[in-house]
Amino acid sequence: MAARQRTFSGMRGIAAVPTYVVMQPTTLCNLDCHYCYLPLRAADRRMPVAVAEAVARAVDPWADRGRFSVVWHGGEPLAAGREHLAALIAPFGPQVEHHVQTNATMIDDDWCAFFAEHRVRVSVSVDGGRERNAERVTRGGRPAYDRIVRGVAALRRHGLPFSALAVVSRPEPGLATELYDYFLDLGCDVLGVNIEETEGVNVRGNARDAVTVTAFWAELVAAWRRDPRIHLREVEWSLRYASAVLAGTADDVLPRRLDPIPTVGYDGSVTLLSPELAGFSDPRYGDFSSGNVLDTPLTQILADAERASWVGEFLDGVEACRASCPYFGFCGGGHAANRYFEQGRFDGTETEHCRNSKIRLLEGVLEHARDHQSPAA
Repeated sequence: MAARQRTFSGMRGIAAVPTYVVMQPTTLCNLDCHYCYLPLRAADRRMPVAVAEAVARAVDPWADRGRFSVVWHGGEPLAAGREHLAALIAPFGPQVEHHVQTNATMIDDDWCAFFAEHRVRVSVSVDGGRERNAERVTRGGRPAYDRIVRGVAALRRHGLPFSALAVVSRPEPGLATELYDYFLDLGCDVLGVNIEETEGVNVRGNARDAVTVTAFWAELVAAWRRDPRIHLREVEWSLRYASAVLAGTADDVLPRRLDPIPTVGYDGSVTLLSPELAGFSDPRYGDFSSGNVLDTPLTQILADAERASWVGEFLDGVEACRASCPYFGFCGGGHAANRYFEQGRFDGTETEHCRNSKIRLLEGVLEHARDHQSPAA
């Protein structure tokens, strides 16, 4: 299908250069979290070094022009082993920042030495205290919490800063405060909070009561304002947007072109726009891959991004969002994977993910601001 030109309120299609690349060193994960979206997490399919070498040829010039990250993610990257992960990192130049998203169950003193030597920034997946981690279990169905905490303790013992990512399956009153206090004690310096999504092999519904979700976000803002030692990802995004609206610069918040977010699978296949689509296929759209770095340079794959029929359909959906949704300036049209897994296609508009993690988020921040505004002088 020929590439089509689209214009979206100052945005024009997909950027030729991403802000980061996601790499899958192995499909294997040693946990079996109930809400996981990954289709191949029981299989150990490892990325050949040749794939990393091909990606590095594109990434290094981008990193020479400014900050650039490679994110090692999903299955469990540490399941690839230190020797293999080191071999995958080796082709990249010293200016590239490396990040790893891990369940922390394998982290020990040797892994901490590895992170320090290779300057790898760590993000830990943990959903709060022991009770809140009931969904995070081993392949034998046993709770993983104690192993996660041991991994975090090793990071702290070695003085390694780390981020945290929490999944919230059931927002309820009091939970936001409990979570924030937990992560203060955990010692992370950045926290991201995801309301559970219907994606991939996780087919559980994610419709939530609007009032409850809005109250969850408002409560989280209040907890953060009480002791803002952690960079709270979603809240800071929202405040930055609200500040831009008040300053009349909201049009400058979204990038001029959509970030392609290339996800490079273990085999070198490249999936654009949503990492969650990697490994899936559909009779209408094929396998969602836009090419393979072992056959085609990543720069060329990105240049041809809009040739895939499903990408074109997604961009039509973005335009539909821009034309119909008052929250478009905040979210930029949502995520391709949420459209597909919730609606079965890409040109729809509002999803349950939009409602839970964009609309209710912004409303919660504004609700907190309204309820805590200073009285008029």
